[in-house]
Amino acid sequence: MSIKETWTEYIHELQNRICSSLEQVDGKATFAEDAWERPEGGGGKTRVIAKGNVFEKGGVNTSVVFGDVTDAMRSQLKINGAKWFASGLSLVVHPINPFVPTVHCNYRLFELYDEKDILTDRWFGGGADLTPYYLFEEDAKHFHQVHKSVCDSFDGTFYTALKKECDDYFVNTHRGNERRGIGGIFYDHQRPGHDHAENFWINFGKACGTAFIDAYIPIVEKRKNTRYTMENKRWQEIRRGRYVEFNLVHDRGTLFGLKTNGRIESIMMSLPPTVRFEYNYQPLAGSEEDKLLQVCLNPTDWLNE
Repeated sequence: MSIKETWTEYIHELQNRICSSLEQVDGKATFAEDAWERPEGGGGKTRVIAKGNVFEKGGVNTSVVFGDVTDAMRSQLKINGAKWFASGLSLVVHPINPFVPTVHCNYRLFELYDEKDILTDRWFGGGADLTPYYLFEEDAKHFHQVHKSVCDSFDGTFYTALKKECDDYFVNTHRGNERRGIGGIFYDHQRPGHDHAENFWINFGKACGTAFIDAYIPIVEKRKNTRYTMENKRWQEIRRGRYVEFNLVHDRGTLFGLKTNGRIESIMMSLPPTVRFEYNYQPLAGSEEDKLLQVCLNPTDWLNE
């Protein structure tokens, strides 16, 4: 199989495994699939879970899309070439319980071709990040340790570098460099080279994608039955507002989808079902809510690197 066929086969298999794991931990809701086609080329499978015992809304999507490079892509996405191809998995899960964190992960392959359909560029990207509403340090350490173990098995320098990339990317710069969560790993535009060939990056992406289940599901199991109040829920919805702000103002994936005439329902799937935007809301100093906010303002070295 070609590189893109190998990768595409993997993301569909990963989509099945992740959906099965999330359904099992929820115990009630199941994913509904919406297969779609893109008029300009390609399509995808959007799978959505909602109104479960644990998950209020979530989506695990795969897409395999291609088309001509447009003027908008050249000017706003800085992409040059005649044609493009993208294949990836993207997921966001929003739990009901404020003590269960929201999670996101995305792994993708992108290719560019010239007018003669000759490959001119190829890169890999992805990552996973955790967005808790209340801080449990053991959960943060677990999420980071799972991803560090994967990184270390490929390159001992990866985790520190990719954690910093994540801390620096998922930031609401318009709110004083406030991170949307406690981070994870993130990488983009990783091109095959003399150090790491195509198979290296494919295998790394596979290992990271597979690690999502071990990184997230144990946290859900531990927190899903925690009792909470309406004030806890209110804080969750205020923090969800920050999530919306990042996705609509800064996220490159959202911008790419909009500029390539992506399927709008799949693009906006990442947004939570309910949010609050309260004017100049500030949590009480020293409260559990403030503890979470301080971590978002000051990235933490969870594993004492």
